Amino acid sequence: MSALLSAAVWWLSRGAIGAAIALLLVVWGIGWHVRHTTRAVRFGPVADVPAQPVAIVFGAGVYADGTPTPMLADRVRAGIALYQAGKVERLLMSGDNRVPEYNEVAAMQNFAIARGVPAEAIAVDRFGLNTFATCDRARREFGIDRATLVTQNYHLPRAVYLCRALGIDAVGFGVRDWGVYTYSGMAEYSLRESIATVKAWWQVRRSPVRKQ
Repeated sequence: MSALLSAAVWWLSRGAIGAAIALLLVVWGIGWHVRHTTRAVRFGPVADVPAQPVAIVFGAGVYADGTPTPMLADRVRAGIALYQAGKVERLLMSGDNRVPEYNEVAAMQNFAIARGVPAEAIAVDRFGLNTFATCDRARREFGIDRATLVTQNYHLPRAVYLCRALGIDAVGFGVRDWGVYTYSGMAEYSLRESIATVKAWWQVRRSPVRKQ
């Protein structure tokens, strides 16, 4: 009996290991697909970014006093750089403002205005609660069909993938992340991004949108 039990445990262990490997391969494969299909429309230096009517800046958290987190501040700075270089005509700040006590978009807007961007060149979407919502609402609520997406490099492929799938002719402007923020923080963000990318791939296939 003990030999039979040991054999069963051994086979179950092998099955669990095989399933884990298969799952990792699926996650890696979807991540590769998303990065590969967007690589030609993701850019680094401002000078290389093609001109677009608007830059969509994705929210990334604010502190209790309403000031942007370092990651959010870097995104807004990148949007400002595009505007000041004449690469975009206006900025759409998209973030979470479902409750008065938490206002990402006001922090983003105020940050940009304090650095010389005219208030009339900034629009805000206070229901940009996640990447999918930001892209979907940019198209449906703001009528955007061409845009430069502004976010950190680890997040940029998924953002571009979703926006293009949702009908926006999007290019991406990547903000540096690894080497800028803590290694442990970036490892956590990257792990979460891998899972979110699988979800995005599934959303594209389940939604009545233009496929990649």
